[in-house]
Amino acid sequence: MTALRRFGLLAPLAALSLAGCGLNSVPTAEEHVNAAWGDLQADYQRRADLVPNLVATVQGFANQEKSVLTEVTNARAKATTVQLNANDLSDPAKVQAFQAAQGQLSGSLGRLLVTVEAYPQLKSNENFLTLQSQLEGTENRIEIARRDYNEAVRQYNTTIRTFPDAVGAKIFYGAKPKVPFQASTAAQNAPAVNFNTAG
Repeated sequence: MTALRRFGLLAPLAALSLAGCGLNSVPTAEEHVNAAWGDLQADYQRRADLVPNLVATVQGFANQEKSVLTEVTNARAKATTVQLNANDLSDPAKVQAFQAAQGQLSGSLGRLLVTVEAYPQLKSNENFLTLQSQLEGTENRIEIARRDYNEAVRQYNTTIRTFPDAVGAKIFYGAKPKVPFQASTAAQNAPAVNFNTAG
């Protein structure tokens, strides 16, 4: 058998064995994680963009609630400064810091919306109702985007840990597991709602 013919027979076998080692599946799964992360970031940005409008609308009615408004403004500022790019998704500390900043903004918004109960005129204001509806829709989108991201992470982490893809993941890509979003410990407790306002 000539060398050329042997090469002709071995080439398809080599291609099949390499294809089975994650050469295509690992980057495909990683791109899926990155796309899901981009969608989640877009929803967080949408929320951050809505917050100044919400604060300005509430401010007109609730001048004495300065501490809550300041808390929301500060939480938004922190949430927009803590950046996490696709290359950081394998670093648990960076993912946790990002989650903490976003969680702080979520908590502040929750307290602001509870405070609004003391202002009947604000609750009937069309601008406020529109903003509240947009925020609620954004929070729902964030929840769906988190689930989509976590599913993409699960698929990626499974791909890089199972044979034969694990071979290519380690040798060719040095792949590391991505970090999924997890609920904060504070999320385990229901928020306290108190409609009594001090006079």
